[in-house]
Amino acid sequence: MSKKSVIQDLEFKQLRTYDEVLKDLKTKRRSKHLLMGNGFSMAYDKNIFSYNALYDFIEKLKDPVLSKLFEAINTKNFEQIMRQLDNFIEIAIALGGNDKLVKQLQAANELLQKSLIDAVSSLHPEHVFEMPEEKSKSCFNFLSAYLDNGEKVFSTNYDLLLYWVLMRNESKTANDGFGMELLNPGYHKTGDDPEYDDLYWGKYKDEQSVFHVHGTLPIFDTGTEIEKEVYKNRKYLLTNIKERMDKKDYPIFVTAGDGEEKLKHIYHNRYLTFCYENLCKITGSLITFGFGFGEYDEHIIDAINKAAKRGAQSGEKLFSVYIGVYSEGGLEHIKSIEHKFLCKVNVYNAGTANIWS
Repeated sequence: MSKKSVIQDLEFKQLRTYDEVLKDLKTKRRSKHLLMGNGFSMAYDKNIFSYNALYDFIEKLKDPVLSKLFEAINTKNFEQIMRQLDNFIEIAIALGGNDKLVKQLQAANELLQKSLIDAVSSLHPEHVFEMPEEKSKSCFNFLSAYLDNGEKVFSTNYDLLLYWVLMRNESKTANDGFGMELLNPGYHKTGDDPEYDDLYWGKYKDEQSVFHVHGTLPIFDTGTEIEKEVYKNRKYLLTNIKERMDKKDYPIFVTAGDGEEKLKHIYHNRYLTFCYENLCKITGSLITFGFGFGEYDEHIIDAINKAAKRGAQSGEKLFSVYIGVYSEGGLEHIKSIEHKFLCKVNVYNAGTANIWS
């Protein structure tokens, strides 16, 4: 092992644990919020939620266009492929490429995004009770450390794990902004059962504490309402979602290439905009888990910096971020981008969080 590797290994072993981070913030009497990335889902089951698993699923589709794309660009990173496609389309248009080529590239981009959503839904566990009770309870306790204290949880994941955990444990403090209206308020006088409309976003957004910054499987934009799919007709939630997708009704997903493209997508949807702007307004400290701050996550760093710059005189601002890493390589990456943050950056060992244990 080289001297550099020895130093990196030593630095990683000396990182604070997750519990030490919580203790530090409690001592400082500082509020904390949580940002979760794909590592949250991979910690549950990496065979389902890794990029390789999604790639393998799409590869099995044997679509000739997608097969050629993966072969030409030579990567399993969907964000990179989508960004490359965006570049190809821009170049083709700028150089006066024929309409047929541009349309082929645009169709390929749309097909890849659709296939990604199909892959997430198809690989997903079928229902909430496939999640072991001990994992569900452990994760719920982890999330409650934020939600029970009036703090916020942000997720960039598309899957149902977060929703399942909060629903199965009947959280009293988690609020995703959705609510139903009672359609027959006088039902108790007539002896009828209460009837409700669909689950729409906005009714409780002022109390919202759970935010899906990049969208998620059960949330759909109908054009007039933001609607959350629920268990109904005695069918599992994922079954209802897939039936909607079979009818070409797709959930809100941010699958664009780089940070700028993702931000454009976010600002074209009022639910996503609300979630992102709430991230821009957090105060105290932010703890991240399973979020790598890769080259396509600049919009998240921008949101953190907006939170760090606001309220400088009143003290109501974001003071620090605690970033979880799993390896020496992860630590080196955060050290290399630390200068991009306008608040203090701390790093802890994400492996000590034990969310699902």
